[in-house]
Amino acid sequence: MVFTRLGGHRAAVALAIAAALALPAVAQAEPQSKSKPKTTATHEQQLESRVSQLEQELAELKDMLRQQQTQQQQQQQQVVQAQQQAAEANATAQKVAAAPPPKESFSSAPGVSVALHGFISASAFNQSKNFSFGNGQNAEYPIPKTSAAPASGSLSGVDIRNTRFWLDFKGAKFTDNWTGGGRIEMDFFGGFNGTGPYSEQQPVPRLRQAYMDLTNPETGSTVRIGQQWELLFPLDMVSTSLSHIAFPLGFGTGLIGWRFPGVVWMQDLNHSSTSGPKWRLDLGAFEGNWNGPGDNLNYLTAGNAGFRPQVEARLHVQDKDWLAFFVVHYSQVNLKGVGDTVPTPIKDKLDSMVWELGGNWRPGPWNLKALVYAGKGIGQVFGDLSQFGDIKDKGGYLQVGYNFTKNWSVNAFYAQSNPDDKDVIRWAGKAPFANARLRNRQSALSLQYAAGAYELGAEWIYDKLDYTTNGTDRKKLNGNQVSLNALYKF
Repeated sequence: MVFTRLGGHRAAVALAIAAALALPAVAQAEPQSKSKPKTTATHEQQLESRVSQLEQELAELKDMLRQQQTQQQQQQQQVVQAQQQAAEANATAQKVAAAPPPKESFSSAPGVSVALHGFISASAFNQSKNFSFGNGQNAEYPIPKTSAAPASGSLSGVDIRNTRFWLDFKGAKFTDNWTGGGRIEMDFFGGFNGTGPYSEQQPVPRLRQAYMDLTNPETGSTVRIGQQWELLFPLDMVSTSLSHIAFPLGFGTGLIGWRFPGVVWMQDLNHSSTSGPKWRLDLGAFEGNWNGPGDNLNYLTAGNAGFRPQVEARLHVQDKDWLAFFVVHYSQVNLKGVGDTVPTPIKDKLDSMVWELGGNWRPGPWNLKALVYAGKGIGQVFGDLSQFGDIKDKGGYLQVGYNFTKNWSVNAFYAQSNPDDKDVIRWAGKAPFANARLRNRQSALSLQYAAGAYELGAEWIYDKLDYTTNGTDRKKLNGNQVSLNALYKF
């Protein structure tokens, strides 16, 4: 701005000088024209020369002004660019500072890295009923009264069996285009070390997953071999909870699926795409399974009779803040068992079939999860309220979460499983009649605080079960569990 003002002042001075020189010359031009024509011509030439000189100087001043303005604009652009670069650098630094530290890893075989992951979980709980599949962190729905399981009487305790660790292997070479890896994962739901006074404090480790991966990054293909979650289990959108992790909220009541040895092919359908949703097709075949007849510990159950694997297919699509999937499942069970040596209860064979549809959406501070399924003969995958037979079932779950600050969140959950009453009663038997679960509803509400690697929370679970003990009378049973929870991830 200073240069602009100086330039304008000099231009004004030049114009004033030109005017001052021109006026006397014009005033003298007419009188002198009669007496001194040569002198007048000389003055006119001088005046023209001077005007030309002033015009040249004025043009030079204008050029100087334009250069100064151009320099000022360039300087302003440089300042803006520098400010933008500084802001971007500051944002990057904040993201790096907020990101968790990289996982520690070590090497095993040449070129193979091994990383240790896991978490430590603790829950102090109080229950109003005895629950299946156990009390504490694996409680799912209340157990009707029997000689071994009283229907009333509260209990409390502290449970740490959710605690889990796993090893991830990466970097193994298979061929030029295929690389390898794998996972071994364990928790402590393998039971207690006996029944004595000190057994409760000695939970037994349990193998959860043990699989190897073969991956081709050029084609977007992965082959997974070993014990793993089948495709029905919604591993990408398990219900949020700090108390129920290994046995999620709604497990067996709206949320189905289990771990089996098997093989899965995962194929990216738009692997070369750089934008938009990512599509993937998964195809899996898993070990057959059933609750008898025969030896469940030595591959002699109805699910292992003959070569009858569980086959599944899943279409999965995912974008930045949402995902959706659709799964179908089929297997056939020979109820005569291995070698056709066991009398069949009602029929010789049954088909296990189910379809499942689910999705997760995270708009802003909200986190919405929903899943529905329908099928029959799915007790081996935690359907039919874990009852085995040719039983039709439908169910699902819904969870709504809201993060009202960076650290605090609240989650509301509801799940339901509604097997066909006639099918359940038919397969439960008549003499003696087993407790038959006809319908179950589970609700949960939790408040959680998360900071860094730590999460703390309080949770309330309410469960309502319809059942029958004789095939005629319909009874109702409800149970509550309240827990305080802590989690540390490493």
